[in-house]
Amino acid sequence: MNNWAGEPCCDSQKNNNFAFIVCRFSLLLLNLEEYYFEQHTANYIFNKDGRERRKIRGSLKICSKSVIFEPDEISHPIIKIPLRDCIKIEAPEDSDTNDFYAGYVIFLKGKTEYLFQLDVAGKVDDVLHTLHQQVPALNKIIVVCSSSRFQNVSETLHMECKAEMVTPLVTNPGLVCITDANLYFQPLNGYPKPVVQVMLHSVRRIYKRRHGLLPLGLEVFCTENNLCSDIYLKFYNTQDRDNAYFFMATYLENHVTEHTAESYMLQWQRGHISNYQYLLHLNNLADRSCNDLSQYPVFPWIIADYSSSELDLTKPETFRDLSKPVGALNKERLERLLIRYREMPEPKFMYGSHYSSPGYVLFYLVRVAPEYMLCLQNGKFDHPDRMFNSIAETWKNCLDGATDFKELIPEFYENDSSFLLNSLKLDLGKTQGGKIVDNVELPPWASDAEDFLQKSQDALESQYVSEHLHEWIDLVFGYKQKGNEAIAAQNVFHPLTYEGGVDLNSIMDPNERVALLTQILEFGQTPKQLFTIPHPRRIIPKFKSFPRASSHDFSMPESPVSPGEESFEDLTEENSTLKMFSAESKMLQRSISFSNMALSSCLILPGDTTVVCSSWDNNIYFYSIAFARRQDTLMGHDDAVSKICWHNDRLYSASWDSTVKVWQCIPADLLGTKKRFELLAELEHDVSVNTINLNAAYTLLASGTKEGSISIWDVTTASILHQLPCHSGTVSDAAFSPDSRHLLSTGEDGYFKVTDVQTGMIISSMRSEEPQRCFKWDGNTVLSGSQSGELLVWDIVGGKIIERIAGHTGAVTCMWMNERCSSIITGGEDRQIMFWKQQY
Repeated sequence: MNNWAGEPCCDSQKNNNFAFIVCRFSLLLLNLEEYYFEQHTANYIFNKDGRERRKIRGSLKICSKSVIFEPDEISHPIIKIPLRDCIKIEAPEDSDTNDFYAGYVIFLKGKTEYLFQLDVAGKVDDVLHTLHQQVPALNKIIVVCSSSRFQNVSETLHMECKAEMVTPLVTNPGLVCITDANLYFQPLNGYPKPVVQVMLHSVRRIYKRRHGLLPLGLEVFCTENNLCSDIYLKFYNTQDRDNAYFFMATYLENHVTEHTAESYMLQWQRGHISNYQYLLHLNNLADRSCNDLSQYPVFPWIIADYSSSELDLTKPETFRDLSKPVGALNKERLERLLIRYREMPEPKFMYGSHYSSPGYVLFYLVRVAPEYMLCLQNGKFDHPDRMFNSIAETWKNCLDGATDFKELIPEFYENDSSFLLNSLKLDLGKTQGGKIVDNVELPPWASDAEDFLQKSQDALESQYVSEHLHEWIDLVFGYKQKGNEAIAAQNVFHPLTYEGGVDLNSIMDPNERVALLTQILEFGQTPKQLFTIPHPRRIIPKFKSFPRASSHDFSMPESPVSPGEESFEDLTEENSTLKMFSAESKMLQRSISFSNMALSSCLILPGDTTVVCSSWDNNIYFYSIAFARRQDTLMGHDDAVSKICWHNDRLYSASWDSTVKVWQCIPADLLGTKKRFELLAELEHDVSVNTINLNAAYTLLASGTKEGSISIWDVTTASILHQLPCHSGTVSDAAFSPDSRHLLSTGEDGYFKVTDVQTGMIISSMRSEEPQRCFKWDGNTVLSGSQSGELLVWDIVGGKIIERIAGHTGAVTCMWMNERCSSIITGGEDRQIMFWKQQY
C-alpha cells in the first residue's frame, strides 16, 4: 500500500514528496460494503532476518473483511490482511516463554504468519469475537442515541435509525438522530470523529437522493449555492429516508424551497440564470452529487477546436454538435457501433461505457485527489499514456476511441485550475514517448490554466451554446434519455446505468449483490430523467426596447385626448357600437351597431376582410369590411359571450353560460349556400367562463372562470388536462408562453401566476399593487394594463416591476401587440384607444 492513500482525518504530516499527507489510514482502504468497526493499540511482531524478533508500534484496525495495521512511523508500510485469505485466526496458546503470547492474536495467511500484541491482554477475546462475527457485527450498531452527545440537554429526540454516511467511494455505518435542533450522526467506529453534528437552523437545502440506483439517499446543505454538502446519508430503507426528510423539514428555520426543473427552466429561458447555473441545478435535481463519484455532476464538451491559436466563439464550427451524444459525433465510429448494436441480443446497448463514471471523474481530478484514483486502481496510478495529459488528446480520444464516450465535469467551467496542475508534484510516470506526465497540456489558444477556464466559461455562455444547449439537455436529462427517442438519437447505454435497470433488493446472495452493486457504481449511472417532452430553447427576448432601467422606450402621447398625438378619440356613446379607425390618418372609418347590449370581444380574421364580434346578447356577429355590412350572426350561447378566438376556420367562444364551444366554419362558396357553423365540441365548466386563449400551436386552450379557476384543454381531443384553482376572484386574462410550456394568468385578486402546462403546478406567483386587467408577454417580459390605467413592464421571474408608463385615466381593459412587439394598441375605460410605437 502507498503510505499516502488517505483522506484528511488527523494532524498533518510532511515528507519530502507529499506535503498534503495527514493520516494514512482511511476508509478508502476498505472494499465495497466493507465496514471498519474498531481499533486497538498494538505491536506488530516479526522476525528480522529469521533471527531477531522486532516490534513495530501502531494500531490494529478491525474491519468486516480485513484487518489493517497502521504503523506509527511513516517509513513502515500499512499492512492489510483480507480475512477471506486467512487459514486461522486465534490467540496462541501460552508456551514456556513466560506467557509470551498473552495478549496476542495471530493471523495465518498461507505460510505467512502475522502476529500482533495488544496493549491490553483482555482485549484479545473482544477482537476475536468481532472478527468471527464479521458482517453480523454491523447489525450491533448502537440502537439508542447517546444524549450525552447532544449539544443541549433540553433537545427532544424525534427520530433515530441506522444509516451510512456517504463520501466519495466510501460509506460509513452509524446511527442517525434527529432532534428539534440538530441532526446527529454517530459513526459505529467513531471515525473520523465520534459525532457529526448539523444544526437545523443553519440548513438551507435538503434533497432526497438515489444511491446505487435506489431511493435511499439524503443530502444536506448549509449553503445555498455550494456544490459540496455538509452531510450525505444513505439509509437502509426508503421509509427511514423519507421520515428523516420530514422531521428535518419540520424543524428547519431557513429552508430554501427547492424549485422544480420546470421552474429553473423558466428562469434559464428568460436569462435570469446562466447556462452554467442551469446545468448545476439540473444535475442537482437529477441526484448528481460530488459525494457520489458514480453520480458526479456531468457537463458537456462545448469546444471542438483545440488546435487554433485563437478561439473564435462567433464560428459555429468552433463548437461541438450538442444535438448528439459523444459517441455519435464521429460518423465512422458510430457506424461500427451501430453494426454491433444491430447484431447484439437483447438487451441491446450502443455504448459499452458511460459518459460519466468514477473512473472518468478521477481521470480528470487525479492531480487534486490522487488518493481516490489509487483506491479505485488498487494502489496504482493508471498507465502514463492513459492519464489526463492533454486537453486536445482527450477530446480526440473521445471522438475516435473505441470505448471512450466521456463528457466533462463542472470543474472545466469554474475558476479553480488546480485540477489541471501537478501542484502536489506527483510521480505520474513517463509516456512511451518519454514525456514526463506533469501539468495538463493546454490548447494553443489558452495562455495558462486560468485563461483556459475563462475561455471555456465564455464558450459555455456564448450565443451558440445558449441556442443549442437544450439539445444536449434532451439527451442527458430529457426525453431522449431512454426509450424509442434514445434509440433514434443513438443514445442507448448499458441497462445497468438506468434507474430501474435491476432490482438489487431481489438479490439474496450477498456476494452476487456486491458484485452487481460494484458493477453499477463503477460503470456509471444515467441521471434521473427530468423532462419527458422536448426541452425549449433559450428565449431571445422580443421586448428588446424595455430595458431594466428608468427610461421609457415607448413614445407616449403628451395628452391622451389630443388627435395630433398617436391617440384615437373614441366617440362611442353606446357600448354596443363597433368602430374602426385608420391607423395612418387616425380618423374614424366605420361605425356599426349590432345589438342593444355591450360588445365583449372582437378580432379581425386572416385576410383583413372580416371582423368578428361577440356580445352580451349571447350572439356572435360577422362584419364584412369590404361590403360595410353585417354578414352573419351566430346564436351560439345561452348567456353573454365573453371572449372569442379564431384559427383555421375554427371559432372558439367562451360564455357566461359556463361553456366554451368550438365551431367549424363551412364557407358559403364551397356549398353554394349561406355560410354555416358546425359545433365540434362543447367544453363544460362549473361556472361562467370569462376569458380563453389558444397556444401558438393551436392545440391547447386555457379558460379562466369568474370564480378564479383555470382549465387547460387539449382541443384536438376536446379533453381536459388540468383544472386549477388559481385565483380568488375572476380570471381577467390568461396566455400561453411561446413554447406552450407555461401559462400566465392574472385575476381580480391582483396576482400574476405561472402554471406549468405539463404538470398543472403553479411554479410562480407574484402580487401586484392593483388588479391587472390584461397583458401581453413573450414568455419572458410582461406588459400589463392596470386598474389605474398605467402600463407596467414586469420581470415575471424576479417578481418586480421594471417599468411604469402613464397611460389611460381609467382601467386599461384590452391590449393588442404585433408579432415583432414594435406596435401596441391599448383601450381603456376612459374610452380612449392609444397607439404606442417602439423607440430604438
